Amino acid sequence: MQMTQELAAKHYAEHTERPFYPGLVKFMTASPLVAIALRGPGAITVARKLMGATFGTEADAGTIRGDFGCSKSYNLIHGSDSPESAERELSLFFPEGVCDWSPISADWLWDNE
Repeated sequence: MQMTQELAAKHYAEHTERPFYPGLVKFMTASPLVAIALRGPGAITVARKLMGATFGTEADAGTIRGDFGCSKSYNLIHGSDSPESAERELSLFFPEGVCDWSPISADWLWDNE
């Protein structure tokens, strides 16, 4: 998808007064992005570990940011930091909702305890 100015304004509303806001919006609306919704036990924790620390120069090798990011201004990847943030962000990026399904291998991927 391509992030519009309107979507960027909603997504980054809490940063509008910060000095980096104009550059962030310009960066985020400059090219297509891939929006995905992940679900499962510990999905937020697991995804954030895969992403690595916010700034690529501080992220561990083997993480997405650690291997591919080096800017403190233009973040390579974003992930929700809480269930509340996820709910808000999913409604922005998937206004019609997300497909509700369970993979056939779910019982072998994680235990339901």
